[in-house]
Amino acid sequence: MLHEKTVSVVIPAYNEEALIGKVLETMPEFVDVVYVVDDCSTDGTSEVAREYEGRLNGRLVIIRHERNRGVGAAIVTGYKRAVADRVAVTAVMAGDGQMDPSDLERVVTPVLEGRVAYCKGNRLFTPRAWQIIPRHRYLGNAFLSFLTKIASGYWHVADSQTGYAAISLEALEAIQLDNIYARYGYPNDMLVHLNVYDFRVADVPVHPVYGQGEKSKMRAWRIIPTLSWLMAKRFLWRLKEKYVIRDFHPLVLFYALGSLLFGVGAAFGLYLLIYRILCGPVEGTSAVFSGFLIIAGLQMLLFAMWFDMESNRHLK
Repeated sequence: MLHEKTVSVVIPAYNEEALIGKVLETMPEFVDVVYVVDDCSTDGTSEVAREYEGRLNGRLVIIRHERNRGVGAAIVTGYKRAVADRVAVTAVMAGDGQMDPSDLERVVTPVLEGRVAYCKGNRLFTPRAWQIIPRHRYLGNAFLSFLTKIASGYWHVADSQTGYAAISLEALEAIQLDNIYARYGYPNDMLVHLNVYDFRVADVPVHPVYGQGEKSKMRAWRIIPTLSWLMAKRFLWRLKEKYVIRDFHPLVLFYALGSLLFGVGAAFGLYLLIYRILCGPVEGTSAVFSGFLIIAGLQMLLFAMWFDMESNRHLK
C-alpha cells in the first residue's frame, strides 16, 4: 500500500520470457498485487513468471489469453481484474523492462492523492531523451503525440506512446473498457475516452530505458498510418460525444466549417494548378478566391483548436 491505498500493476506480456523476470524482480514493495497478462505467448513467458510467485509473497496473479488479442486488450484484462478486486490505483508497466521501477511511485502518487484520475509518464521531459531514444521512434512519437493532442483534447500531454501510466478505480469504472483500442494505439485511445468523461490527467517525467535486450514489435511504416486513422476517427467521436450529445459547444461548427472551407479551397487551388500546367493562364481572381477559402478555413480551424484548449484547461 501507498498513502494507505491499494496499488496494483498490470504487466502486458507477449513473448517476454527473457525480460519478464527482471520486471518482477524489481517490482517495488508498495505494490499490493501484480497482474501479468500473457497475451498467448509462444515462448515460456508464463512459466518464467510463475517462478516468481514465491518471491512476490502471493502478490502475483498470472492471466493468460487463449489467443493473441493485442497489448491494449491485455491491459484491459488486467484493468478488469483490478476493478473486480477493488484496487484503488492501477498502473501499467511493460513486460520488456523499458519502464524504470524507480519511477512508479512518481507515476501513481498524483492519482493516490486524488489530484488526477490518470497520470502518465513522459520520457521527453528528460534532457537527454534525444540521445537515449532511437531517432525514428522519437520522431514518430512526436508526430503521433501532436495528433493525440488534437484528438484527445489534452493539449498539455505529450509522449502519447508510453504506456507507463496509473489510473483510479473511479475512472476505470466510468469508461467503457471494451471500446478501448486493442493494440498499440491503446494509450492514445485511452486519453480520448478519459477526456469525454472529463477526467483530469497529469504528465510526470520518467526515465527512458533502452538497451535491455528488448526487441521492438512496432514498425513505424505500419503503425503511423494506422494510428493516424484511429486518431482521426476518435477525434470525430470525441466531438460528437462531448460537444454535441453531452453538451453543445460552437467549436464543433468552427471545426466543420473550417474543414469545409479549407478542403474546397485546397481542391480548387489544385484544380487551378493543373489547369495552369496543362491549359495555360488562369484568372487572377480565381487564384485569390482559392487563397481566401484556404486562409478562412485555417483561421476557423485554429479558432476551433483554441476553443478546445480553453474548454479542457480545467483538466490539467
